[in-house]
Amino acid sequence: MKKVLCLAIIFFCLSNFSFSQQRFSVQNAKSSDKIPFKLINNLIIIPVEVNGVELSFLLDTGVSKPIIFNFLNVSDTLRIKDTETIFLRGLGEGKPVEALKSKNNTFKIGDAIKLNQELFAVFDANLNFGPRLGTPVHGILGFDVFRDLVVEINYSNKYIRLTEPSAFRYKNCKKCERFSLEFYNKKPYIWAKVNIDNKHIPVKLLIDSGGSDALWLFEDDSLGINSKGKYFQDFLGHGLSGSVYGKRSIVKEFSLKGFVLKNANVAFPDSSSIAFARKFKGRNGSLSGNILKRFNVIFDYQKALLILKKNSHFKEKFSYNRAGIELAHDGVRYVKEKDFSAYDTYRALDDDPNANKNTRFVFNPTYKLSLIPAYSIVELRKGSPAHKAGLKVGDIVLSINGKSTNGYTLQKLILMFYDNIGKRIKLRIERNGIILAYNFELEDVLNKKSLNE
Repeated sequence: MKKVLCLAIIFFCLSNFSFSQQRFSVQNAKSSDKIPFKLINNLIIIPVEVNGVELSFLLDTGVSKPIIFNFLNVSDTLRIKDTETIFLRGLGEGKPVEALKSKNNTFKIGDAIKLNQELFAVFDANLNFGPRLGTPVHGILGFDVFRDLVVEINYSNKYIRLTEPSAFRYKNCKKCERFSLEFYNKKPYIWAKVNIDNKHIPVKLLIDSGGSDALWLFEDDSLGINSKGKYFQDFLGHGLSGSVYGKRSIVKEFSLKGFVLKNANVAFPDSSSIAFARKFKGRNGSLSGNILKRFNVIFDYQKALLILKKNSHFKEKFSYNRAGIELAHDGVRYVKEKDFSAYDTYRALDDDPNANKNTRFVFNPTYKLSLIPAYSIVELRKGSPAHKAGLKVGDIVLSINGKSTNGYTLQKLILMFYDNIGKRIKLRIERNGIILAYNFELEDVLNKKSLNE
């Protein structure tokens, strides 16, 4: 009897271990773990260990399998094996990108581990989102984590909590709204409403935490979803298959049941950029980071449930890039700085009665070369204040309003272009080795009479 019992226990343990290999499992006594994240441009960047190597991943509800950006030959370091070549297609007007499909990789997010994770390693050097975010991003991770665990995203305090579904306990929340999730190709969809031309239009939206915008809508005249109001043409983002362009505008209201956001940003991507996304005929657009960050969110895929509770970001006003400039980290540049640690000095001698004993003379000031980040213009909206001032793609921005860009993160620099209408921006730039100065004022593009003429 004891022998049978012992064998049963061993079989039970082996079965659980085998099961845990097939899914993400939180390996601690609480069956739950809290992981801090960086919130950059409304995007969640989390630490993920892949085959023993710590990397930074974008947490993206809009992706079905993890993708590694192989611009640094990271697959060699990760010892990726069991590979086959495939082609991936995503947003953008470009061609599908070549990738290696790999099995049996170990992923670890905090105490959550999966031992046989499938991933795709992409070799296109242009697929490197780090420079545009100002921080390293080695890959994208989504569905597998959300499918296996209950995922809480606390945007206000910048952490996620991963919990085993069997251990998760729901709390009564009178200020929360609950939504049923629908799935297509392993991606979550939600119903919402937009107010366009004073019509409340139901829309089915992909929940896309990997997008930094607020709301994307696919134009459909039969439903009344269009950009006939005030808009301007702009760069919307960079997808797996290239850049995405379209129209930017606002909607009077965007509603998620009882939560109503006024004058919310909206983008209408060009049809050529979203041909792949439009294959799902029931989809009307995407709900992305600039709206999601206004809530603390619970995703429970196993129950097809989403819970929203508004947070401190809820009342933040929507804004847009009024300068028309997109910057990216573009390597480093050298600057000459005084080296205060290497001064040759002379103090007045004690036997000199005419000398001031506190006098300090510098005879040989020295300088050192320092490496600092270089920020260059990678997108420039035609007709924008920056474009009309004479700036060009490729210009390296040295200072803004008299302060060196070395004192700013990329995120803080870009936020200056979202500032109040009429604010003057003064830029000192380097172009082909020549230092130039430009200035312009931020404009209210959406209210220009000639905007759509």
